[in-house]
Amino acid sequence: MAGTARLTRDDHAQVLAAVARAEAGTDGEIVTIVTERSDSYHDAALHCAIAAMLIVLALAAINPLAIETWLSGFTEGWDDAPDPRLLLGVILAAQALVFLIVRFALAYMPLRMALVPRATRARRVRRRAIQYFKVGAERRTTARVGILLYLSRDERMAEIVADEAIHRAVPAERWGDAMAALVAETRAGKPGAGMAAAVERIGAILAETFPKTADDRNELPDRLIEL
Repeated sequence: MAGTARLTRDDHAQVLAAVARAEAGTDGEIVTIVTERSDSYHDAALHCAIAAMLIVLALAAINPLAIETWLSGFTEGWDDAPDPRLLLGVILAAQALVFLIVRFALAYMPLRMALVPRATRARRVRRRAIQYFKVGAERRTTARVGILLYLSRDERMAEIVADEAIHRAVPAERWGDAMAALVAETRAGKPGAGMAAAVERIGAILAETFPKTADDRNELPDRLIEL
């Protein structure tokens, strides 16, 4: 989902209308959330900086003569060999410098995100989606028919998390069309249209499994929540 655009007021209205239409045919309750990112990935930046620091040590171990030759240039060759304490000090200083350079470079979030493995991003997005679901939808409907559609923009990933009644009745693979619709529109720079298309497909599945009953009431907000 490259180039995920920000959502506009029209996007919010489009998703709101889609949720209202979808819920008109089902007892299911659809919650939509879009967030900038699901994690700050400070640990990933720290790991990269530590790895760069260790690379400096590894290079020094592979070719210590290069450091000795460089240091001998400052003494114009008068010393037979540099003091080992000086060698250690130079290596430690180089490690500290490389660590700080990498750590500050990764304060730039696009670069940090590019270095985070996709599997890590997927786990963090899934974890945050579940957290939001537990707060905003889980067990908040009488029939346990809440479902969350979650889009994390910076990771360019989405998740669907369903309440227990839906989870028991609908196999996970059935949400594939909804996710495909969301991905296709979002890649085209239309995240609002993508969310609305996914909501439409989710609503169709819920209408089959949990059709509208006479005593159903709207228990969760229809509006798009942007965090």
